[in-house]
Order: sequence, then structure tokens, then C-alpha cells
Amino acid sequence: MTDQVANRPILPNFGNLDFLPVFEDFDEGIIITDTAGRILFYNEAQAGIDDLRPGNVIGKRVADIYRLEWHDSMIFRCLEAATPIIGRLFFYRTCKGKLANTIHSVFPLYIKGTLAGAICFVKNYNLLEKVMSGFSTLSPNTPPELANGTRYQFTDIMGVEKSLLHALTMARLAAQSSSPVMLFGETGSGKEMFAQSIHNYSPRRDNPFVGINCAAIPDTLLEGLLFGTVKGAFTGAVDKMGLFEQANGGSLFLDEINSMPIALQAKLLRVLQEKKIRRVGASEEVPVALKIISSVNIPAHRAIRDRQLRMDLFYRLAVVYIAIPPLREQPESIETLTRHFIYKNNLALGKKVGAVSEPVMQFFRTYHWPGNVRELEHLIEGAMNTIGPDTTLRISHLPPHLLLHQVRDEGPPLPVVPVNGVAAPSVEETGGPDLDAAPSAAGVRDLRERRQEQEMEMIDGALRTAGGNVSAAARMLKVSRQLIHYKMRKYGLRRLAYRGSTNNDPVG
Repeated sequence: MTDQVANRPILPNFGNLDFLPVFEDFDEGIIITDTAGRILFYNEAQAGIDDLRPGNVIGKRVADIYRLEWHDSMIFRCLEAATPIIGRLFFYRTCKGKLANTIHSVFPLYIKGTLAGAICFVKNYNLLEKVMSGFSTLSPNTPPELANGTRYQFTDIMGVEKSLLHALTMARLAAQSSSPVMLFGETGSGKEMFAQSIHNYSPRRDNPFVGINCAAIPDTLLEGLLFGTVKGAFTGAVDKMGLFEQANGGSLFLDEINSMPIALQAKLLRVLQEKKIRRVGASEEVPVALKIISSVNIPAHRAIRDRQLRMDLFYRLAVVYIAIPPLREQPESIETLTRHFIYKNNLALGKKVGAVSEPVMQFFRTYHWPGNVRELEHLIEGAMNTIGPDTTLRISHLPPHLLLHQVRDEGPPLPVVPVNGVAAPSVEETGGPDLDAAPSAAGVRDLRERRQEQEMEMIDGALRTAGGNVSAAARMLKVSRQLIHYKMRKYGLRRLAYRGSTNNDPVG
């Protein structure tokens, strides 16, 4: 069967796809494949992105047209998981050598409940960047500053891990009300981006966003900055509006509020209760109406225990409490972020880096990232400053001190000593001994330890069933192959140990 307009072959069980001629006129690329990855439809816009002729593409497999391993293809990932992939930044090279920087959205196609193929929508990221650059003179590494004092929106936050997507969902929902929001995240995890995005997604988006890092301001100056001053309150004092008044009608972001002096936290608690502030040295109060977004860089319960945060203030500020996962807990997001930062630095530095070597990606997946996303961004920027004419990011381009730091901190993996058939969790996973923690009751087991044991048992069982075939084990557990590799390294599981458990060929 052929399409009568485009005269192109399509699967018989797809029926007469009368809508295909409409796709020909789309200004973004469209590819339709069957479940084997054979290309059934390929429009002119996609031909322009790939610099290929449609007649030379139709009927061939994706792996024949693009220089991609099968498991790296967005279309294959969609077919394998039978779930959509939406808005994924993607670098690839065609069989003719053309490098493309694109945004992919891929959806599975069903016929009467049976998976029949996939449809892939491709946007030319280069073209989008040119369009956006026409509205801003800022460098490609810096989003344009909005009139309300912000730079970031939710669309600037990238990642694919469920924990991050859950945090984004909570943040979007919390943005719609005036209730306070508290963010918990390590340094460099994106607390500022979340705070600005919440403001820009809220009804207050046209009003000011004001932020302050409480840890960066001396205690003697912080009160005057927050509440303002009146002339004569102290030597050199002038009539000055504080941050609460500046943010009136909008949002105030108090970053690392656990660094704020306890005495000042008591005054802040009164502001939350009365919705009024009093400038330092003033006798009158000024009403304020704003959304307060705060953050802590250690778990809130620990900050309360260590007397860095008042418990009553925590209850007031953490009406919605959102935990931002650290980068080391987002192994599947690392590749997406790496490609994104490489692309932005290609534009900023005039480079043409189009690939990352497997040793580099392996290092990125196993490194503990104390500086989180910010560290990854700066690491890639530094590497690309010294990469020269090379178009592949390699281990030799990474700073030597980083590699030495990794070896010194982590060292070789410790041997796994079974306890009742289950390996004990590592110090890295348990966070090390808590010297301040009370002794646990006999027979009571740590929740994290038990969860890790169950996770390792499931992975071990899947690998035994699959005879060490990592891809098959991933399909059984309905997770990605990359995540299984990450967990195997984490728990000290070796693929060779599973050879011969079934007749499957143990390839990964």
C-alpha cells in the first residue's frame, strides 16, 4: 500500500493515512517508523535538517541513516519503553556526516491497542537559537533577564528523572497560591532556578521577584536589608526601603534561610503572622502582601536539630516543602544536561563539539558531583575552553585535579560481603555514621538500608533470569539500560558472574 499523494510506502495495518499530506507542510521534521525502526514517512522539513533526500531514506532503518547505536536512538527508546519522550535536546550525526542539534518529541503509535510504530517530531535547535538571539544581546549561556528581575522559567530546568519531574510538578502547583514554599537542595542543585520559575508561573509574574542569600550577608546588615531603615536609626542610617517592601505584590526568595540568625528568625516569624513589617528605627508598621519562597541547603530536620532553624518558623515557611534531587541521584539526566551545556558552549565559544567519549560519560555517571548541576556546567565550559580543534570531549580535556579528586575520594570499590545473602550498603549511600543520632532499637532497620537491599535483590534476580543480559534485565524491570549499569556499579554486581545462568547471550 502507498500513500496516494506522497507515493511512499506505509505499513498496511496503519490503514489509509489521509493525514500524511498535512505532515508534508509542517515546519518541523517528522519521521514515522514501524516497530523495527524502518522509516515509513520522512517529510521535507526533516530532509532539510538532515541534508538528505527523502527518496534515499524511505524504507531504510534508523540505524542505517544515522550514526547512532540502536539504544541511543530516541525512536528506539520510545519503542522499547512504549512511552512518549517529550522535548529532549538531542545531538546526532547522519550517515553523510551532517551534525544536527535538535529537540525531539517521540510518541508510540498503536493500532487497536497494539504497538505499531513511532512518530518523531524534530525541531531544529540551531534555528530556534537564531530566532531567540534576535530578541536579546545576551550571550547564549545567559537567559534573557525579564522585566520582573528573573532569568529562569520551568522550561529552563532540564532532567528526566522521576524525582526531579515530581519536584517540578509540585512547584507548578504551589505557584498558583500565595502559600509559602520551602526548597531543599544541595549547593548548585538549582534552588534559584526553581524559585524564579515558581514566580514566573504564578499570578504574581508581572510583579517584582527579589532574592537574597542569607549566608552571604553579615548578620549586622541583614535586618536592615530585609526590613529597611529610617534616618537616624543608627549612625549613617538613611530612609531606605527593605526587600520586603521592594517585593510587595510579588515574591521574596530567602536563600539558605538556615544561615539567618535565630533572633532575626523570630522577627521574620512575626512578619508572617501579622503581614506587616517595621523598618529599623521606625515606630509605624507597613503592610506587605507577597509570596515567600525560602530554601535550606541541609535537610530541614537537621537544621532544626542543630538549632539553625526555628521549628515554628519552619512550619510557617514549609507549607509546601519541595526536595530537589542532587545530580548524583539523576544518572539518566546527566547525558541530557551534558549535551545541553556542550551545545550552549559551542555557540558561545565558536566550537564544533559533537560527541562525548564513552570514558567521559562513564566518569560523569559515577562521579559524586558535590557541586551538582552548576559543577557539571562549569566543568564542561572549562573543558571546551581547552579542547582546541577536537570535536569530541575526551578524558584528556577534563582538569587533572578532578580525576585525582575522584580517585582519592572514592578509591577502588570495597569487596561486597554478603550478610544473609544481601550485600551491606556502602558508606556513600548511608551517608556515613551519624555521631549525633540516637542508638537504634534492636531489630529496627534503617529504611534506606532496607530499600537498597530490596533494589539490589530485584536487579540481581533480573540479571540471573536474563543470564547477564543487561538490556533484557532492564526490560524486565521497566527501567533504562543505563540505570541498570549505574546500579550494578553501585552494588558491586558483575555481569560475568551471571554467565551460564540461562541460555541468553550475556551482552549489555
